[in-house]
Amino acid sequence: MADEYKALRTRLANDRKRLLEELEQLRAAAHPTEERREGSPFGKREEEATESLELERRLALEKQIREQSNEVEAALQKFEKDTYGLCENCGKPIDIERLEALPQAKLCLDCKALQAKNAKGRFSPG
Repeated sequence: MADEYKALRTRLANDRKRLLEELEQLRAAAHPTEERREGSPFGKREEEATESLELERRLALEKQIREQSNEVEAALQKFEKDTYGLCENCGKPIDIERLEALPQAKLCLDCKALQAKNAKGRFSPG
């Protein structure tokens, strides 16, 4: 089991590096170019709408990457505390197959299913 966890730790470290690089690339690409659209009857309004849409997309992607990065970082910290692979809800070991599929998993399958069931019940109409 230790070797499997070692491989998962390496994978998480690689994921952390990749996610930080993706964030950096998004921030570097965030600076708008001075290129202007010419010949459009809408001119500046069309440009502003396009820039606004691009900003919204970039911010949503940035948020998603930050959330993933935080989950990966939390999983790596669990290695330091010797709690990696334990369900945060019930404390039982998380199946290695689940960790291989999602190394930053916080819950075992039973607790995750219970969480999903409870969430579904909360948002049901009526």
